Amino acid sequence: MAGTPASLSGRDEGSFAYLTIKDRIPQILTKVIDTLHRHKNEFFEKHGEKGTEAEKKAISLLSKLRNELQTDKPIIPFVEKFVDTDIWNQYLEYQQSLLNENDGKPRWFYSPWLFVECYMYRRIHEAIIQSPPIDDFDVFKESKDQNFFESRESIIALCTHLQEVVTAIEDLDENQLKDEFFRLLQISLWGNKCDLSLSGGDTSSQKTNIINSLEELKPLILVNDTEHLWSLLTNCKKTREKASITRVDIVLDNSGFELVTDLVLADFLLSSQLATEIHFYGKMIPWFVSDTTIHDFNWLIEQMKKSDDKCMSQCGAAWETYINMGRWVYQDHIFWTLPHEFCVMSQVAPGLYAELQKAHLILFKGDLNYRKLTGDRKWEFTVPFHQALNGFHPAPLCSIRTLKAEIQVGLRPGQAEQYMASEPNWLTTGKYGVLQFDGPL
Repeated sequence: MAGTPASLSGRDEGSFAYLTIKDRIPQILTKVIDTLHRHKNEFFEKHGEKGTEAEKKAISLLSKLRNELQTDKPIIPFVEKFVDTDIWNQYLEYQQSLLNENDGKPRWFYSPWLFVECYMYRRIHEAIIQSPPIDDFDVFKESKDQNFFESRESIIALCTHLQEVVTAIEDLDENQLKDEFFRLLQISLWGNKCDLSLSGGDTSSQKTNIINSLEELKPLILVNDTEHLWSLLTNCKKTREKASITRVDIVLDNSGFELVTDLVLADFLLSSQLATEIHFYGKMIPWFVSDTTIHDFNWLIEQMKKSDDKCMSQCGAAWETYINMGRWVYQDHIFWTLPHEFCVMSQVAPGLYAELQKAHLILFKGDLNYRKLTGDRKWEFTVPFHQALNGFHPAPLCSIRTLKAEIQVGLRPGQAEQYMASEPNWLTTGKYGVLQFDGPL
């Protein structure tokens, strides 16, 4: 693509991409192998010898993958037929066509980081689906569930707050509603810190009541476009006819605590009538350790519903009702687990692009979505967000992410240099966040 900068990649020694491929991804693979090993007895009890054989096969495929990665072997095509196998293999061929070095074969450290990281998770999935009868086993489920249970106190605080707001919503004036909207957006933003792929699969639960920390966290929001979101949604509300809808789409990131923060925000949007319908998008296969699948989404709502905490169970029951009424709609699509940047969505997944065009606002949660929105390229920090989206404009959109990759656009001149001087790793620790909007103002 003319005029777009180069992709981030592992060839830049010492970069976050390089360290991810060298250290973090092998660490995640080792954890996956350990997880399979620990479930050996369970597989045997369920499936007999076939279960034991399947576990051995999956581990051997994953050990081979780890070896390929650590020795920077050429990246090989997928063999097991799945809905996306052909698209992936075409993409591999496309990567190969871009290379004149390395015998013309894409390698781990020389290819775009976004591509190889996605490829690694897709290979994990391939190892599992090649190993029936354990081919529906989610190697990350334990970690996701643990994140939810360990964040219980924070979840209770959040649900209690939501119940108080919903109960009093009729009595809130416009300014109070706006304050609440800003508060819940920020909670959803900081919920994005709970990312198990950043921690290499180690626990990253939310132990403290996040509501109490919002004021001190506010200066850490580098781009804060919440005013634009508020005026967009309040305009929709004011001009809405009785029969018409205001639809907000949320492209989800992590399950566990972050998903709770997203569902709390979604509940508020309906209760305040800033939206009448919410569409959630999750992943079709286990992804980046803690990303939300339909199983995680349903499991979490079930856990909330049967909680012995009154506010948690009230939230769970309300959320189930929204789903049954069709006011909350969960959708998944294979595009979310492809290596493609979003600017090609209209060609690769035209149906999904058309679906997103129906939204009045799309919220993209998390870092991977930001990387795909901006093509995971070496943009200058001051390049406008709209330009970095490279033609991807299905509807007004907002990225809600804490920074965990060496990419950020739309900053003021001098802003990045200021952080760099005091914190060399400011781009990758998850300490800073953005609520970054693109759309007609």
